[in-house]
Amino acid sequence: MTETRIRTYTDETHREETSERSDETEHCPECGGRLVSDEEHAETVCTDCGLVVEEDEIDRGPEWRAFDSAERDQKSRVGAPTTKMMHDQGLSTNIGWQDKDAYGKSLSSRQRQKMQRLRTWNERFRTRDSKERNLKQALGEIDRMASALGLPENVRETASVIYRRALEEDLLPGRSIEGVATASLYAAARQAGTPRSLDEISQVSRVDRMELTRTYRYVVRELSLEVKPADPEHYVPRFISGLDLSDETERTSRELLESARGDGVHSGKSPVGLAAAAVYAAALLTNEKVTQNEVSEVANISEVTIRNRYKELLEASDMAAPA
Repeated sequence: MTETRIRTYTDETHREETSERSDETEHCPECGGRLVSDEEHAETVCTDCGLVVEEDEIDRGPEWRAFDSAERDQKSRVGAPTTKMMHDQGLSTNIGWQDKDAYGKSLSSRQRQKMQRLRTWNERFRTRDSKERNLKQALGEIDRMASALGLPENVRETASVIYRRALEEDLLPGRSIEGVATASLYAAARQAGTPRSLDEISQVSRVDRMELTRTYRYVVRELSLEVKPADPEHYVPRFISGLDLSDETERTSRELLESARGDGVHSGKSPVGLAAAAVYAAALLTNEKVTQNEVSEVANISEVTIRNRYKELLEASDMAAPA
């Protein structure tokens, strides 16, 4: 009984001391005013009387300065940002493949075997069920194809989101992982205004063109994706860059396509063929040396298509020109 009374008294005394310390840290000991922390001078000051209660405090903030949110995110050292391009959104731990310690020294054979076992188990824990294994394979496939096609990171991120939605909506049964991944990348590229032709996509994909088009239509319909018709002008900068042509040729190409749009030439025509034909016709008008064969290789279409389309573009341009 006595021991219990002593313990109770001790607890009450501790609470009172803690409460007193808390009041002291919140209020000025001289006038009872409110205390604020001055991080610039590393001091705690009273707002009423100006008394410096504490000085030489430890600055727990970063040692760098940032003037906008982008610079703050860039300098932050709290780990990589989360991303939809990884199946675990980049939140898991990766064990490096280098068999070296923190000082750069090589590990012993016994330590190397231990690290290999840890890598194996870490990989197993990262993909614990079939859904995560599916996602890991698909996102790896999207990244591989996007790298081969030279697509930017925002397209990869969008394609990863589209695939995740398809997986959540249970659209994969009866279709291959590669097919849905390719369709997601094709849709994301068109949404971002950096489209690639079906032939280009099918060349780097593991599925044929027929399966790609069928899966693409299915994914767009089921997910209600807003994908605008491909604009031939979106292909022009890439073709101009691949042929090393001038800015004047690019402007002329856009003007040809614009006049053809008003004349209805775009209707029912392949946007890739129209873009390639516009580049070839513009090169002729600006006296730049380029052959139909060179344009066909860059655009990955036949020379016959270029010949047919560029004549239509020139005719539309002549009709649009003022008399």
